[in-house]
Amino acid sequence: MGYLLYAGTLAANLLQPLRLPHLTAYMLVGIVGGPDLLRLMDVRTLATLEPISSLAISLIALAGGLELEFGELRRSIASLFWTNFFNTTVVTILAGGAFFYLANYLPFAHEMTPLALGSVALIWGVLASSRSPSATLAVLAQTRARGTLSRWTLQFVMSSDIVVVVTMTLVLAIARPYLVEGSEFSWTRLTVMAHEILGSVSLGVTLGLVLAAYLRLGGKQFLLLLLILGFVATDLLAYVQFDTLLAFLVAGATVRNFCRDSEAFRETVVKTSGVVFVVFFGVAGAHLDISLLRKAWGVALAFFVVRVIASIIAMRLANRVANEPPTIKRWSWAPLVSQAGLTLALAASLTREFPALGQSLRSLVIATVAMNEIIGPILFKFALDRSGETREKFPSRSDESEVPA
Repeated sequence: MGYLLYAGTLAANLLQPLRLPHLTAYMLVGIVGGPDLLRLMDVRTLATLEPISSLAISLIALAGGLELEFGELRRSIASLFWTNFFNTTVVTILAGGAFFYLANYLPFAHEMTPLALGSVALIWGVLASSRSPSATLAVLAQTRARGTLSRWTLQFVMSSDIVVVVTMTLVLAIARPYLVEGSEFSWTRLTVMAHEILGSVSLGVTLGLVLAAYLRLGGKQFLLLLLILGFVATDLLAYVQFDTLLAFLVAGATVRNFCRDSEAFRETVVKTSGVVFVVFFGVAGAHLDISLLRKAWGVALAFFVVRVIASIIAMRLANRVANEPPTIKRWSWAPLVSQAGLTLALAASLTREFPALGQSLRSLVIATVAMNEIIGPILFKFALDRSGETREKFPSRSDESEVPA
């Protein structure tokens, strides 16, 4: 952890003149020190840092929820609907079509029937439509961006998280009969999904109301509170099989909209996130399989380009229908390139669903996500800079040291 904290902070400061996102520096440090290069961190070491990743996911979602105002969401319902609609349909169709077309270059797809190949292409298309809440919030936390683009990005990325999870569950239920012999379409999977979403929202609201009550009563032990939330509440959500990201997102939004004294709490979340992000994205970089990327870079690059083009097309259509302001029309595609934890989590679920196919498909996802994860945040920060919404720098190492212990 010491290597990630000090090397990551140093790399971020050295790359500051290039105006690169700090998370890019953190990931590069993780890649260099990971199992494929300098081997300063092996698989066992990375496993011991998983609790930090759990804390990071909690803080990421909580910070995102603390930026959401119900009044703004109500005014943006039409925009969010059309953006999610075109993002899901256009990206799924174009990315899935590219997968079908390039199947000859994928060894695991050679023996598939046309229906099975079409099913996998549909799954790939839905994976391509997923975005990265963690990368989005990390860039927004660094830049302290405030404005039309940053507000729209936060609302869309968080809402698309729910849309992608629901869509993937439905697609897996449809595709399973064509990929697993003897399987049939089951409504049970959809029932479980509905239970997970409703349960996550309910627990999120409850947790948010408890936090709001604590703040109203004058509670000041914010750091201790965040540690309890990050470790205890996360384990509880995992035990009952609810979505941590969604629950903490709802909790943050509840605090923002039902407590007037949430600003100091939000500042503590941001400062604490500064330290946790270094480790979280460093571990993410260390997990990137460089040897796999070296083998599959050609196909992964093709899928990366198709996904970017599909995102641009989807946003042009959505912006035209929703009549978005000029800033959104020009830059709304840039925040959509990043992919990270959500996509990898969905890919991991494929390994459990389809043992004969899932691992090969997951390896291809990892190779493609590696490009999206590195290039996406750079494009997003560039768009924020050009739109004039970036204000303050991400907390420096000296700032982070001021967080109370």
